[in-house]
Amino acid sequence: MISSPMARTLRLCAVAGLAISGCWAGPASAAGAMATGGMTSQPIGHYDFCKSNPGECSIRPRSLAPARMTDALWRKLTSVTAKVNAAVKPMSDYDIYGRDEVWAYPDSGLGDCEDYVLEKRRDLYRMGVSLADLLMTVVRKPDGEGHAVLTVRTDKGDYVLDNLTDKVRSWDETGYRFLKRQAIDNTGRWVSIRDGQQVLVGAVQ
Repeated sequence: MISSPMARTLRLCAVAGLAISGCWAGPASAAGAMATGGMTSQPIGHYDFCKSNPGECSIRPRSLAPARMTDALWRKLTSVTAKVNAAVKPMSDYDIYGRDEVWAYPDSGLGDCEDYVLEKRRDLYRMGVSLADLLMTVVRKPDGEGHAVLTVRTDKGDYVLDNLTDKVRSWDETGYRFLKRQAIDNTGRWVSIRDGQQVLVGAVQ
C-alpha cells in the first residue's frame, strides 16, 4: 500500500500533468569535466562566423565557474534540445548555401549540426546560462564523420546537446571522440581536448 506522503506526491504529479518520471527524472551522473589541453586552431566555419559576427567572438565571461546543476537548469537543457531539434530541418551547407562549412543561425528553419549548436547556445544564453558554460565542440562520430555538438559545463560534469538525439547525455555516453571546443574564457578561442579521452562508450542514437 502506498504511504500517505507518497500518495500525495503521485497526485501532485498527476495534477501537474507530468508522468512520474517527469517528477523524479534528472541528469544521470556525468564522468566529470573533459580534460582540455592548450590553444588550438579555430574551425574554419567558426572563423568565418566570427568575421561576420565579431561581437560574438570577443566575449570574456566574468565568472568561469561551471554552472550549478539544478532541476531548473536540467529542464532548460532538455526543453531547448527538443525545441531546436524539432524546429530546424536538417540540410547540408552545400544544399543551403552552395558551399561547405558555413556556420550560421538557422533563422530560415534549415541547418546542419553547427547551426543547431549556435541556436541552442543562443537560447540558453538568453535564459541566463553563461557563455563560459556553453561551448561549441567538434567531435568525431564512431563512423569517422566530423560532427558538432554543444557542451554544457556544470558542477556535476559536462553534458552534450546534440541534434542527433533529444536526450541530453553526459559527454562520456555519446560514443564520440572529442577533438576541440571553445575556450571558457574567450568565445573566439578554441582549446584541444586531450588525447586519451577518445571515448567510444556507446552507440550513436
